[in-house]
Amino acid sequence: FEEWKKIEDKILSLAEKSEAMRRFRRVFIGGAFELGCDKQGRILIPPTLRQYAGVKKEVVLVGVLDHFEIWDRDNWEAENLKMEENIMEEGVRNEIAKLGL
Repeated sequence: FEEWKKIEDKILSLAEKSEAMRRFRRVFIGGAFELGCDKQGRILIPPTLRQYAGVKKEVVLVGVLDHFEIWDRDNWEAENLKMEENIMEEGVRNEIAKLGL
């Protein structure tokens, strides 16, 4: 909840004068859900979010440093193949090398 509050504060600081920013706030915050776990420790993702994310049946949780992403298994496998191809590109290898990795 604390991390979400930080995001809300940043969005609230956006100028209300801009129609584009008002739309962004409406869409970004309007689609938010506060969810809890059921008695078996599961989180039920609302149908609107599942549809938006393209989640059909099986999901994959992907850890990304300080958060995780929920992917449809088939979409993740396709994305993972793309990432494996992209990481071999010289520009990506150079960026990784700059990090000393």
